[in-house]
Amino acid sequence: MVEIERKFLVKSDDFKNQAFTQNKIAQGYLSSAPERTVRVRIKGNKGFITIKGISQGGGMSRFEWENEIPLDEATELLKLCEKGKIEKTRYEIKSGNHVYEVDEFYGENEGLVMAEIELSSETESFEKPDWLGEEVTNDERYYNAYLSKNPFKDWQK
Repeated sequence: MVEIERKFLVKSDDFKNQAFTQNKIAQGYLSSAPERTVRVRIKGNKGFITIKGISQGGGMSRFEWENEIPLDEATELLKLCEKGKIEKTRYEIKSGNHVYEVDEFYGENEGLVMAEIELSSETESFEKPDWLGEEVTNDERYYNAYLSKNPFKDWQK
C-alpha cells in the first residue's frame, strides 16, 4: 500500500499520439491536509475514494489506499468536498516496461500538463520519452491537493 511515483512536467503534446487510453477526471478533496488527503474521483464512468499519507523519501513514496465506489456515491461525495475541484484528461502511454499517466488540466489549472510514473522502488530505472520535461517530484506545488487550493493560473500573478 505504498505508492512510489515520480512527477515531470511535459514539454510537448507528442504524448497524445502515443496514448492507448484517455479519460476525463473530476476530483475533489474531503481532506487536503498533507498528513492525510482524502480524495473523491470520477474517472470516466467509475467512482473512487483514495486516502494518501504524507510523502516520504523526498516526495517519491507515500501510503496510498484506493477503492472503487458506486458512481452515484462519488457524485454525492464530490458535493461535500472542499472548495477547488480538479478537472483533467488523463492519457496513458506505455514506455518501455512502464506506463506514464499524463494529465492535461482544465479549469483553474488550464495550461498545466504533468506526467507521473509509478515505480516498484525509488531507485528503479525507466525510459524517459522525448516529451518528458523537468522533474517536479519534490515540488509540493504539483500535488493535486495543492493545485485544488492554489490553482496554476494564479502562479503567474
